[in-house]
Amino acid sequence: MSRLLILNANPKQKSLNQQLADAYETGVRLGSPVAECEIRRFNLSDMNFDPSLNEGYDQMQALETDLNDFLTALQWADHILIVSPIWWGGLPAKFKGLIDRVFLPGQTFKYEADSPLPTPLLTGKTARLILTMDAPEEYAEIQAAPVLEQLNRFTLEFCGIENEQPLLIPSASFTDEQQIALWLKTANELGQAEHR
Repeated sequence: MSRLLILNANPKQKSLNQQLADAYETGVRLGSPVAECEIRRFNLSDMNFDPSLNEGYDQMQALETDLNDFLTALQWADHILIVSPIWWGGLPAKFKGLIDRVFLPGQTFKYEADSPLPTPLLTGKTARLILTMDAPEEYAEIQAAPVLEQLNRFTLEFCGIENEQPLLIPSASFTDEQQIALWLKTANELGQAEHR
């Protein structure tokens, strides 16, 4: 049985990100018998927590229930889908707060001896990002580059998670229903293909 964590990392209640996460999840259910894929889904808009790591790593900050549930799902999952907007060339603040609060030493990575190189604790997992942005297509890779460095390289890979090719969706606020339908179809097909 495969274990899938889906995170809709848009802090808005209704968004294209929500629709894309829904389409991917529907694709998973079409591509894999329910008995063969267990899904845990989180919508950032529904999660309640303090996004500020108030003491850095100097003191332990107790995890709220939603964060504890997310950390448990992160450690449990074989594959992780993250759907997020890019705002001002970066991640939404609440999503960055989720990362700061959950990707903790001793939980997702650890340091040994006095080495600055981490020992990853989330090895054997894969992740895919679907990123939406308002930048036009010719700037999509440029706009996404800082987010991919931060999220793929310095968060997921740092903790041992192998990243798959991201899906970049440009001009998200400047499109029509036909284009949205094509993006949703792509997300659905990814879900089917990745969980057969």
